[in-house]
Amino acid sequence: MEKKQIELNTFIVSPRLGEQKSDIISFFRKRGEESLEVISRNYSNMQYKEKAKAVNKAVSETRNKLVAAIIQKAQVQQWNRRDLVNAILMTTYCSYVVMIDMRNSVWPYEYMTFSRRIGEIWELFCKIPFEYPINDLELFIPPLFADVKKLMTGEIETYIDKLQIQDEQKSQLKCYYNKVWNMVTSGEIKLELDLHFKQDNVFYNIDFKSGFSSNEKGNTNRLLLVATIFHNLTDNYKCCLFVREKEEENNQYFKQLRDSGIWTAFCGDATYAQIKHFTGFNLKEWIDNHIDWKTDLQHETLRQLSVNNLVKYLEW
Repeated sequence: MEKKQIELNTFIVSPRLGEQKSDIISFFRKRGEESLEVISRNYSNMQYKEKAKAVNKAVSETRNKLVAAIIQKAQVQQWNRRDLVNAILMTTYCSYVVMIDMRNSVWPYEYMTFSRRIGEIWELFCKIPFEYPINDLELFIPPLFADVKKLMTGEIETYIDKLQIQDEQKSQLKCYYNKVWNMVTSGEIKLELDLHFKQDNVFYNIDFKSGFSSNEKGNTNRLLLVATIFHNLTDNYKCCLFVREKEEENNQYFKQLRDSGIWTAFCGDATYAQIKHFTGFNLKEWIDNHIDWKTDLQHETLRQLSVNNLVKYLEW
């Protein structure tokens, strides 16, 4: 049986989807209006947090279905990789334009929630070219801390057992070694960062930061510890920090990571240059040509963001 074209309102899923921003935004707005009607019947105006959560979930579900349709169509029709990335980026951007508008309508944004949300969106955008790369690269799952600790402990205990010392001294050395582990961590360390991929036999561990707040000490210390562990595993592990903000806007925590010798850190345009280097896709050029938050967001949303001095987070 001949396959039917997948139609979404006024547009069709095709290799040109990445150029149909207005159609995709219109599609998400109509779906969003339908969802908001149902959500408004289920929650009162006083339940704004629950309504906001339901709004985000509804838009996310619509986006996931559309992205799944895009991927399926791309596989069947054998789209080139650039068209696929363009379509997914545009779909993702349009969905977040509508999500931000809808969320703001039921629970107006303030500093903390908006800065966090934009950071999540920016990270997601940066990951898409890695998930559908032009260049050859392979995503991988990082090791568990428990396995790394077991491996390193086994190596040191084997070394201690070969020393020409008394058994009691060997036991004491092992005891001291375990005490060091207990001092370093009070529990299991999560070695997983935002992105992990292998290219040219090098394992890259990437952490994305939209920006650094004034209180990043705990996270900075964790990143230093995680990078140190990776660095001690093998020379084939490289840790990179990708920051959205320009360098002059960053603070002491960024500089601490950059100057540590175990993190390679990039800011602003340098971050986008690295993404292009690894993936073969010019994300900065795509953003400059397609993203226009101030035009695509609704007037009330922009007014709310301006009043709270949040428009700066829309500068990518």
